[in-house]
Amino acid sequence: MSDKLWAGRFTQPTDAFVEEFTASINFDQRLYRYDILGSVTHARMLARQEIITDGEAETIVAGLNEILLEIESGNFTFSVAREDIHMNIEARLIEKIGSVGGKLHTARSRNDQVALDVRLYLRDEVDAISAALKKLQAALLDQAEANLDVIMPGYTHLQTAQPVLFAHHMLAYVEMLARDTGRLHDLRSRLNLLPLGAGALEQPSPLTGNGSPGSSVLPGSRATASIPSLIVISRSSSAASPQS
Repeated sequence: MSDKLWAGRFTQPTDAFVEEFTASINFDQRLYRYDILGSVTHARMLARQEIITDGEAETIVAGLNEILLEIESGNFTFSVAREDIHMNIEARLIEKIGSVGGKLHTARSRNDQVALDVRLYLRDEVDAISAALKKLQAALLDQAEANLDVIMPGYTHLQTAQPVLFAHHMLAYVEMLARDTGRLHDLRSRLNLLPLGAGALEQPSPLTGNGSPGSSVLPGSRATASIPSLIVISRSSSAASPQS
């Protein structure tokens, strides 16, 4: 019996070459923290909506946190046969806690799971890039202040033009980087929307509560949105620790 979600009609195993060619685990394993965080949130929502019991949700959350520790300690074996980070984690969860682990996929499509993981990952990347740009601006400003009397030729159309201050030249790049930072902040606000509950085609049921469309936001978000079918993703300690 195959552990692939799409292989129900197939009677023979997938060729190893095809598995290697189609698997994404070699690069999407970097999404593990975000996949686990999204799954913890989803499990708690399922319990709040009485789709699963509170006990089942806590069993799932505990299993996910154990998997997080396995990955971060280097004791987790990523499988190409399981294709991607989502199936690797889900299959390991079922191995650890049994059939209750399969309930985690209730009311959730792989589509919205992928969208969530990528949004969370990119949001952190945007924050890291923004912080690096801020440091670069500070370094340029230091150079400008240290060279207030230095004069250099300005250029236009690859030809020397009027003399300019080196400090002003440095400050021009500070302003350019400020515009880049603004673009990143705009991107972050667009990323900061929660797609869980969208399903493969449409929302499967009127889910409410944290982690689903049309309801509250996850705690600690520093951005807001008015798009009715999407929810703002949290920015809190829970993002750093799925146990929260």
